[in-house]
Amino acid sequence: MKFVTFRTADSASRAGWLTPQGIVDMNLVSEGELPASMLDFLANQETYLPQALKLEQSGLKPTYSLAEVNLLAPVPHPRSVRDFMAFELHILNAAKRLGQQMAQAWYEIPAFYFTNHQVIQGTGAKIARPRSCEWLDYELEIACVIGKEGKNIRAEEAEDYIFGYTILNDWSARDLQMKESKIGLGPAKGKDFATSLGPYLVTKDELAPYRIGDRYDMEMVARVNGRELSRGNFKDIYYTFGQMIERASDGVTLYPGDVIGSGTVGTGCLLELGPEVHRWLEPGDHVELEVTGLGILENTIES
Repeated sequence: MKFVTFRTADSASRAGWLTPQGIVDMNLVSEGELPASMLDFLANQETYLPQALKLEQSGLKPTYSLAEVNLLAPVPHPRSVRDFMAFELHILNAAKRLGQQMAQAWYEIPAFYFTNHQVIQGTGAKIARPRSCEWLDYELEIACVIGKEGKNIRAEEAEDYIFGYTILNDWSARDLQMKESKIGLGPAKGKDFATSLGPYLVTKDELAPYRIGDRYDMEMVARVNGRELSRGNFKDIYYTFGQMIERASDGVTLYPGDVIGSGTVGTGCLLELGPEVHRWLEPGDHVELEVTGLGILENTIES
């Protein structure tokens, strides 16, 4: 199933799922048995998901057409967002561009940072460039959303804790980030302003055709103003989501609605590509991230 959060012209945000014909409002069609928010749904998804599947298979008509709704991030208010750096090529390319050596510790542990979970944006949203930023960048990533509470989760058991996957754009103010990185504390204002998720949250069963062992064969593409700039594949990830979840849950409880980002796929940002391929993002630029099975996440830089 493809779960969504949406808003109509006269309503607050609602949760549901996508069908070929439109959007189903889960709370409305279940007569209140299913919640109106994805966070509430995820908190009890082991009970709610079978109910949603039964309703989907009943052949009910969609509540709204896509033209009648504005899609938000599928989980607009996640409990937390941890973003890893799990693609080796991205780290190698970025280090080369910055004239740095690859940190050997990267091969020892999956590393992540916490980003601002209060600035989540959905597909179609306009992204405001920070006032002091001139080097705005996109980052082409995949995220999983946790669907079951757990602590000290082993990598081989982590699949049971993943509800589904979505596209993630980890917007970066590179000039702010580079200045902050010299302090050695990790990302702060360079990553504080926006993170995009969407367009929907895809359950694991939908991605089974792309599965190869503990990875997925899914093309990842980024375009700016219709021009393809980045292309990679999810199967090239160095650390699996299982390994990332094991690291994140070491001594710490993960909760339904937590988001785990993969980090940028190789060539998946302007920092890697360099100015000879494309300038930094500017107001009016339209950015599309497309991933096999996960749809297209698109945003425009606010003028």
